[in-house]
Amino acid sequence: MLRILTVTAALLGLAVTAFGQTATPDEASVIAKEAYIYSYAPIASYGTWSKQATVPSAPEYVGGFNVFRHYSQAFTPENKDIVTPNNDTPYSWAWLDLRAEPIVLSVPAVPKDRYYVMQLIDLFTYNFGYVGVRSTGFDAGNYMIAGPAWKGEKPDGIAKVFQAETDIIGILGRTSLNGADDIENVKAIQAQYKLQPLSKFLNTPKPAPSSQIDFPPYDPAKATSHDFIGYINFLLQFAQPTVPSEKELMAKFAKLCIAPGAPWDASKVDPTTLAAIDKGVGDAKAEMGKVAKTTLSSNGLFGSRDLLKDDYMTRAMGAEKGLFGNSLEEAWYGGFVGDGSKPTLLRFDADNLPPAKFFWSLTLYTLPDRFLYANALKRYSIGDRTKGLKYGKDKSLTIYLGHTSPGKGKESNWLPTPKGKYSLVARVYGPEKGAMDGTWKLPLPQPLK
Repeated sequence: MLRILTVTAALLGLAVTAFGQTATPDEASVIAKEAYIYSYAPIASYGTWSKQATVPSAPEYVGGFNVFRHYSQAFTPENKDIVTPNNDTPYSWAWLDLRAEPIVLSVPAVPKDRYYVMQLIDLFTYNFGYVGVRSTGFDAGNYMIAGPAWKGEKPDGIAKVFQAETDIIGILGRTSLNGADDIENVKAIQAQYKLQPLSKFLNTPKPAPSSQIDFPPYDPAKATSHDFIGYINFLLQFAQPTVPSEKELMAKFAKLCIAPGAPWDASKVDPTTLAAIDKGVGDAKAEMGKVAKTTLSSNGLFGSRDLLKDDYMTRAMGAEKGLFGNSLEEAWYGGFVGDGSKPTLLRFDADNLPPAKFFWSLTLYTLPDRFLYANALKRYSIGDRTKGLKYGKDKSLTIYLGHTSPGKGKESNWLPTPKGKYSLVARVYGPEKGAMDGTWKLPLPQPLK
């Protein structure tokens, strides 16, 4: 494939590509629609990781590439830097640049009652690997993460090699927190998560450094307009070679000058072609809006390329509903919207408790801002690790939801809510088969009489 696709022809109307093909306005609209849906997830991801890895002035900045930034606090309503904060498992963020050489992730041994996971995410938002108690066990280990061009044998001392499709990847680590008095224990574990270049791990000479990258500033307005093409062209250069299943797709996209590293300047595009691209973007947004209305669960939206295959709409819905969500085998998510002025309860029969290998929780968020709800009990989530939780004589469990106390003897199982609308999010870590295949469902809320 020609690298820059006859740049002059592309920028003077996009009528003829390097392949000698002509894109009519109708074809341009159809291709733009497909390309926008394809590009939505990787561009949304760039909106997050570009700030975390490349903008030192941003509050989200983690320190650059190939380093961890750990978050160890228990979230409270005062924390407003992220929405729907997870109070169960404080995050450890890192973004890796694998162009020069692989990076080695080292993790410590942890007790059998301590859950942690390292989710490996490529630029397309596929979860291409996992390190953690579910996937690799509780023992210490060293794991090599390599880019698409790496070739070789697994080095001595490396438990497993994870090879990504992209040269830049993310690690989203989560370590279980058992209440505010457990923070120092979490910090001690996080301090043992290590990242180092393979050459340092093996004590061999460093390879030549990779070239400097000029990262374009993320602009939400541009990312959701015809200028999405500039962003996806930038990102595709880190995904070479193209995976076999997308070669035909990339040849089609090339008719709109969508290609790794290809330039994009909308001001130089023929107005008729640009209008056709704009129509395609509008059509894509309309279709995504329809799909979003019927996508009521995030389960099944996240996973590997093998799982999601070429379903780019599902990939886009995952980015819209909850960027960087865990694969279903790692965590199950559910929930509903309630009204705190109408007290309700959730009853779990003894044989219908959340089927978790590790633990489960229910966390309550205000609407529409989706922050934790400030309340006198300072209880923002409730679950099987909540101290003082009371089960019935028949081993059933009832959780009370409402703005006012459910009454004497019930407050141990009360999750306070605001007076109006709220969102309840259930998380099951290490879901058993029933949660994964849909035979287990979160109970429906019932009126509290």
